[in-house]
Amino acid sequence: MKIMLLITKIVLVVAAASLMALQVAGQATAIPASRQITPEDLVKLLQSSPEQKPLMIQVGSHVLYTQAHIPGSEYLGPASSEAGLQLLRKRVAMLRRTQLIVLYCGCCPWDHCPNVKPADDALHKMGFRNVKVLYIAENFGSDWVNKGYPTAKGD
Repeated sequence: MKIMLLITKIVLVVAAASLMALQVAGQATAIPASRQITPEDLVKLLQSSPEQKPLMIQVGSHVLYTQAHIPGSEYLGPASSEAGLQLLRKRVAMLRRTQLIVLYCGCCPWDHCPNVKPADDALHKMGFRNVKVLYIAENFGSDWVNKGYPTAKGD
């Protein structure tokens, strides 16, 4: 009887962990298309109005940011962690709620990204109405760097 109870508990723990993993994976797919921007459109935006650049924030890993990032973007920590979200909230706290902000990660394929959705949600909860999330289908290397778009390295 004790063995059956133990097996039942293990099955429940595994099922709960699997469900949580499924909820995290693919969060980015829940971001509406109207709040996304493609790499091509972001490049056009950056070229067309250099004086009106959006605030660009990389919300993924620091290693990825130091290897290559969009020039002028800021790194605040992964938005999948509470510490990263706190840094994000602090950074934007004093901005106009109409400020154009572009969030991006690029750590992995869009349907597995654990960072962009929490960052997008946090900004919308704060009342920001002009937030775009850079749609990176595969990863930052293949969808930005390999296409020859502008990059910077280091901190």
